[in-house]
Amino acid sequence: MSQEKLPLKRSITRLKDDAKKLKKEKNIQLSQAQDLIAQAHGYSDWQELIQTNSTSNKKEKDQPPLPRFSNSDAGFVLHNRQILAKLGIDYSLLAITATGLTKSIMDAIATLREYFVLNGYHNYQTQGQGIIERKPAKLITSTGILDTQVSLYRPKTKLGDPRIWVYKLNKHAEPNDTLALVLVNDLLYVLNISKINLENYENLLATFVAHKESVALELLEKLRLLAKKGPLKAVKTGDTAIGMTIEHALGIEANSFKTPDYKGIELKSAREKAKAQKNRSTIFAQVADWKISPLKNSGEIVDKYGYIRDTDLKLYCTINTRMPNSQGLQFEYRANEDLLVEKHIRDGDVAYWHGAILRARLLEKHKETFWIQAESIFIDGHEYFILKSAIHTKNPLIGQFMQLLDEGVITMDHLIKRKNKTGAAAEKGPLFKINPKHLMLLFPESKIYSLE
Repeated sequence: MSQEKLPLKRSITRLKDDAKKLKKEKNIQLSQAQDLIAQAHGYSDWQELIQTNSTSNKKEKDQPPLPRFSNSDAGFVLHNRQILAKLGIDYSLLAITATGLTKSIMDAIATLREYFVLNGYHNYQTQGQGIIERKPAKLITSTGILDTQVSLYRPKTKLGDPRIWVYKLNKHAEPNDTLALVLVNDLLYVLNISKINLENYENLLATFVAHKESVALELLEKLRLLAKKGPLKAVKTGDTAIGMTIEHALGIEANSFKTPDYKGIELKSAREKAKAQKNRSTIFAQVADWKISPLKNSGEIVDKYGYIRDTDLKLYCTINTRMPNSQGLQFEYRANEDLLVEKHIRDGDVAYWHGAILRARLLEKHKETFWIQAESIFIDGHEYFILKSAIHTKNPLIGQFMQLLDEGVITMDHLIKRKNKTGAAAEKGPLFKINPKHLMLLFPESKIYSLE
């Protein structure tokens, strides 16, 4: 009885590549490897496989390109992505289309643009149309690592939609292949994870991991050097003085971006108190989804629940799930809707936050963080900070965020003010916060360093 012929799930070109790999693995002739591949698919030999599928293969080529990231090698791509994730190597994906290979240009999709901005590599928003920026890059192929270039481009036509191209890619990719782009020390590595097995690139991946650790060690060393210099004079007053003072001392320019502060590492600083209860640390700021919220902005909230303080209308308060605050406001997490609700004990719902948005902000802001504690002292009427310790966290437990909100471990602060009761309302937040002693509930990989 002849063996049943299975439908081909891979193109002839891919099967040829499989045969070449098998030849090397088993140290056999290419023709023998091809016959083994054919037999695994239910054919007597390679020639029968080619003849049977020549017609269907032509039809396959006439079909439009498959949707992004849905190629026939999805399992192999997933295998490589799992390796990157296990090592904690951040990356962005980019799919190759037939049109892209032909025209030597690809769309720089939103996730890739965000990855570039988060890593301080390139910002398409500030790039003028018609300007091409070229940077050195490394192309990882099945035969080795090639020196190449990447071009970052916004054309003058079509609204300047962001484009990217990796030189030499045509010879090492096919339509529907998936690329993983990894930034290491401001150098872009391009890995065709549809073609290569990352298990064979242990040394390269080890350098990626070592670089990531080196940034944390570099930051730790800088903090320790600052601590040795003695008290740091505050560059301003108020709650944000400590963070701005430390960033200023590190040479980090103040900005309003949501991206991490130091080469991909977020810095969070707090004044250390003598008592056991420490200041809560800000995790991130995130406004409510005003489109679906009963109240449509911070101004409406302060108008309804604020109080007069020094001629200004203010609402400075903490919200948690455990009990209403003095303004009658508290949180409720509605798990079935994945919705965080701020509500009033009499008026009902006030504002809504989608759980997915909050989890995304956590990952965006705190993939890696240094939580710095400093002692505040005053000398001749000026505040100074003595650096005491730092907690280094990585890889937040995204699934725990809403649970900790529901338990009251994570809270939120309103800091809303309408100046002179009639001016424009402004809010420094809302700020989602956590007590430093609970960081291990949200960040599993943490190290505590003394800076003294």
